[in-house]
Amino acid sequence: MKGYDFEGPALELGALVADGRADPSQKIRIPLAMMNRHGLVAGATGTGKTKTLQMMAEQLAAQGVPVFLADVKGDLSGLASPGVASDRVAARAAEVGESWSGAASPTEFYSLGGLGEGIPLRSTMTSFGPTLLAKVLGLNETQESSLGLIFYFADKHGLPLLDLKDLVAVIQHLTDNPEALKGIGGLSPQTTGVILRALINFQAQGADAFFGEPEFDARDLLRTTPDGRGVVSVLELPAVQDRPQLFSTFLMWLLADLFEGLPEIGDPDKPRLVFFFDEAHLLFGDASKAFLQSITQTVRLIRSKGVGVFFVTQTPKDVPADVLAQLGSRVQHALRAFTPQDAKSLKATVSTFPTSSYDLEELLTQLGIGEAVVTVLSETGAPTPVAWTRLRAPQSLMAPSDPAVVRQVITASPLLAKYGTAIDRESAYEMLSARLTPPAPAPTAPADTTGRPRERREERREEAWERPGERSPLEGVLRSPAFRSLARSAASVLGKEITRSIFGTARRRR
Repeated sequence: MKGYDFEGPALELGALVADGRADPSQKIRIPLAMMNRHGLVAGATGTGKTKTLQMMAEQLAAQGVPVFLADVKGDLSGLASPGVASDRVAARAAEVGESWSGAASPTEFYSLGGLGEGIPLRSTMTSFGPTLLAKVLGLNETQESSLGLIFYFADKHGLPLLDLKDLVAVIQHLTDNPEALKGIGGLSPQTTGVILRALINFQAQGADAFFGEPEFDARDLLRTTPDGRGVVSVLELPAVQDRPQLFSTFLMWLLADLFEGLPEIGDPDKPRLVFFFDEAHLLFGDASKAFLQSITQTVRLIRSKGVGVFFVTQTPKDVPADVLAQLGSRVQHALRAFTPQDAKSLKATVSTFPTSSYDLEELLTQLGIGEAVVTVLSETGAPTPVAWTRLRAPQSLMAPSDPAVVRQVITASPLLAKYGTAIDRESAYEMLSARLTPPAPAPTAPADTTGRPRERREERREEAWERPGERSPLEGVLRSPAFRSLARSAASVLGKEITRSIFGTARRRR
């Protein structure tokens, strides 16, 4: 089709459909160089979105581009196994002019905090930050502001927030010692009560597993194999699919971490990474204006760092207009129009496409499984004509991989040694607990050669707490051996200004 005949490398989506039949000579493609201009894959449940993701991911990997995608239902583990020939696959290949053969992609499996199978993916509380945490806890703007003050206090006074119990300990400390915030603000008992209850409920849902160390470095998603293929990173989410708000916000943390860690590279010939953001409507639902502004800014700026973002949802209206305006490629599967609300969504979807010869309101309700309406950016950056497309079949397995295959991939991963075992080092909880624990009595020290008793650390620590007139309680924490031990660690936050990104996230300097 005119407008899709690109000169450079491209992803082959399928063939143009005319009069209900696919024309294998009319290829519909996306230029590889435009994949960092972001995109949208949308459609009703059961219309083929997952297979479209799979097909795009394996082609990107084959051309040396790493891919990240979330597997909400457990279907995408098939990327690790070659596809199986069948009559349906052969028929689709013939329709679109595809030379089909089964092939697996180099795959890495992750899980949130180790819940489920995969390399555990964790974040520290400090890195996650108050903005994203407030979103996942469902806090209002006032409560979010108070949470930000708590994070500021912990940063300022060298109290590392690594896991949930650290944050709870700092909140309880500030509740018992409200004077500690003198000069920088205050927390109402009602607000701290709401935040604590939300955190405790969050903890009861198993969120302890998601926060802690070793913290995942999102740059590990940018890996290729020795033969130059991109690694497809699959975040397995079936174990937490009943907590969609958590995993959608966690995906945003990963994206923000990439934004923080990657240098500017302008417009490369191909992306460093393509990030498929599944269940995108969960991220935008009930989001504050400031939160939406942060997402918009991240999406706009991360393109110049070589990262392409594809949002995956049911209709374009699930994505705010400011974000939707930045999505250059659209793959729209079928929509349903069974209710007045469906009809309204259909009209809104049609309005997001360029003018075309199609009656899109009618066409979008009649598309078959594995068909989509497509428009992308050409190599010059201009939108291509809207094209009714019959999509290619993935070459990897269109079903979950055998559990033994998944376990083999995980066991062989070079990242297992790096992230496989949780670490619980000294942090805010231990430091504040040490403040409340009276020092144990120590035996009398033997005299040295001069006849003077040796100085004991326990005595010095006891003095730190028994001289309220000379030192504040917080100074006692900062002077304790626990704090000095922390200060010696490479990940210490004392003495460093913590630079926070547009989401309020921060991580230790690398």
